[in-house]
Amino acid sequence: MQHHIYFSPGMFGFARLASYDYFGHVDRALHKRFRDAGEALETHVSDALPTESVRRRSARLATQVDRTSKGEGLIHLLGHSTGGLDGRLVASPSARLPIAVDALAWLPRLRSVTTMNTPHYGTPLASFFATSKGQRVLYAMSAFTFVGLTLGERPLAAASLLIGILGRGDRAMGLDIRILDKSIDGLLALVDDARSPDVRTYLNAIKADQGSMLQLSPEAMDMMLAGFEDRPGVAYQSTAAMSPTPSPGNWMGTLGHPWSSISLALFTALHAITSHHDRRYPCAAMPRDATDRRPWAGDEAEATLVRALGASPDLHANDGVVPMRSQIWGKLVWAGLGDHLDVLGHYHDKTPEADVAVRHHDWLTSGSAFDDAHFDALMDAIAKGMLEAR
Repeated sequence: MQHHIYFSPGMFGFARLASYDYFGHVDRALHKRFRDAGEALETHVSDALPTESVRRRSARLATQVDRTSKGEGLIHLLGHSTGGLDGRLVASPSARLPIAVDALAWLPRLRSVTTMNTPHYGTPLASFFATSKGQRVLYAMSAFTFVGLTLGERPLAAASLLIGILGRGDRAMGLDIRILDKSIDGLLALVDDARSPDVRTYLNAIKADQGSMLQLSPEAMDMMLAGFEDRPGVAYQSTAAMSPTPSPGNWMGTLGHPWSSISLALFTALHAITSHHDRRYPCAAMPRDATDRRPWAGDEAEATLVRALGASPDLHANDGVVPMRSQIWGKLVWAGLGDHLDVLGHYHDKTPEADVAVRHHDWLTSGSAFDDAHFDALMDAIAKGMLEAR
């Protein structure tokens, strides 16, 4: 049987940009599992711009599926972060996208929608990024991520400035932002690929359109949820991760390692912003009983969380970008410790250089201890759900 998987990136994310493939580790892992199951697989990456509105991103995704699926085979949508909302909106029978009706003729072949670390109920970090200073920080974080993953090196100066701005919030003055802009320009100069038109288009798009940041706030997602509708006959599955709350023990482990210390400080700032929540918009599914304020994801999902984590996570638990309870939609097929990019295979690679074809480059020091075994289990769960969705 022929299958098509469409990957959709999210915050800080990109598709195949210059010489780096953001979904490369996931792509290789799923190809192996489909091949082992005797199934043919073709993968595609959405060309949606990183921070434009979910409706526009979804329209791009739908058009790409129509153009490339060749009218044959089963279709699966996999979105990471904001990309998971793209898949859900495309699949929703109630969606009104700015595309021709016949561009959705493939929907009867859609079998699954997989969301990884997706902010279904919003994320407080989006509210921060929607501010004037936050928009510049989002641009810097995106450049920082691209350079860090491409080079596998540690941009210390940019990280230090980001820590100061994230940590001081509104107290960070314009001088910090100007210095940050110069630091990012110098950072990009380290990467030959950064001079390519594709990379500049990606970074300029983040400056020009950040509509999704407004939409991903907890208050906005509360309204958007009213318009999303699951498509009958399509399997919805999600994965959810959280990082340990940064503690003094984490800092002790970074002694003598300057990058680890700065990286942990940056992650700590992101984690702290993401952990804040308004009790009226808690970034989680809540029981119908208004007197019960405990978060609830359904009996099966709660059991999965407890098995994976040893306890039911509270509303503060997050992966550094998205609250864990905001990540749950449909069947929760995997849960565990990991940061926002660990789950895509961007984690510290302990394998000797000579023994690995494509290295895993870490994003930030989160203390999650995510490794090959966790990644393999995550990919097994995703592939199993897709293959069972007939």
